[in-house]
Amino acid sequence: MGVFFTGFSLGLSLILAIGAQNAFVLKQGLKRHYVFAVCAVCAVSDALLITAGVSGFGAVIEAYPSVETVARYAGAAFLFIYSFQSFRSAISSNHQLDPEGDSNASLMKTVLICLALTWLNPHVYLDTVVLLGSISTQYAPQQFSFGLGAVTASFVFFFSLGYGARLLTPIFHKPISWKILEGLVGFIMLAIALSLISG
Repeated sequence: MGVFFTGFSLGLSLILAIGAQNAFVLKQGLKRHYVFAVCAVCAVSDALLITAGVSGFGAVIEAYPSVETVARYAGAAFLFIYSFQSFRSAISSNHQLDPEGDSNASLMKTVLICLALTWLNPHVYLDTVVLLGSISTQYAPQQFSFGLGAVTASFVFFFSLGYGARLLTPIFHKPISWKILEGLVGFIMLAIALSLISG
């Protein structure tokens, strides 16, 4: 169990930082809009990437750096667009917290945005496939126990973030709170996009 908890702790530490994906999950959780689907997409995506890393695919990513380059620029372009939309929403929209959820976006659109925020982020490949994959080799022949710990951390984190967001509901009954959140999300997306193209 020690190897499992090592994987859990490291996996959790890698996804705790506020990033584009986490900001999106938080926003969906506050709106109570397809929360289960969004949390599941993030957690399952992480599970697939971590499993690939533990299975040795980190070496493939390192052998073909073009994969990381394509993800970097496609991710930056997507984040610039999302950032612009967040800023526009913060300035022009008068948000109200609807406990029944936001029906402006379909399930398909929400899932596609979530997939883009996850799979077009080159850091996700470095953190899950390369970093966790390479560290897991130190725990052979228990590397899959390490990987399972990291996968469990993703599920615990994303579902806690998505469903725990509703604890902030009283704050977000005020439209100004939504404007501030949209502005923060916009700055986070913009900062990450700039770091991708400058890195």
